Amino acid sequence: MVVTQQNDQQNPINAYYLHPGENLGVVLVAPQLDKSNYHSWSWSMKRALLSKNKYKFVNGDIAKPTRDDENYEAWERCNVMVVSWITRTLTTQIAQNTVYINNAKELWEDLKERFSKSNHFRAYDLLQEINSVKQGERTITDYFINSKILCEELDSLLPLPACTCKVKCSCDVMKTMASYRDSEWVRCFLKGLGENYNIVKT
Repeated sequence: MVVTQQNDQQNPINAYYLHPGENLGVVLVAPQLDKSNYHSWSWSMKRALLSKNKYKFVNGDIAKPTRDDENYEAWERCNVMVVSWITRTLTTQIAQNTVYINNAKELWEDLKERFSKSNHFRAYDLLQEINSVKQGERTITDYFINSKILCEELDSLLPLPACTCKVKCSCDVMKTMASYRDSEWVRCFLKGLGENYNIVKT
């Protein structure tokens, strides 16, 4: 669905609004997008664009208007800003390969098409790492945080399916699956604890 914006482009809730202090050269997220971190980069970039009310320019909610549309100039300003924000978060090599893409939505989709496929390999690596990570010399707090980060990244790459039936299921199978996944993480966490922690196996 294409969103029709109100004419008051000075209203901060309008997606066409640009704060006078906005900067083309600002870096919204770090680290930069490389060939291996598309998923975490895209989530960070999405949050940054949402905070500026500009995510609609990349997800298709705001389409490029015709030149005779009253919103065309406002769209063009915002589009250039979003393209610049995205480009500033790319490695030099990737940025050079996208230099001629001037539409924010097309740039977003091009990056997704090229780099999201690596998510499958990243998910496999995460599974291997979660099952082999050890506490080592780290404190239990640092070990817990590291393990939690790995599991949360895996959850974002391989989210549990959601019920899409018109009549919602009542068997709570999704809760059971989530509980099973949590139990798997706890087992991996306990398995990697240092020798100073005695775990009673049941």
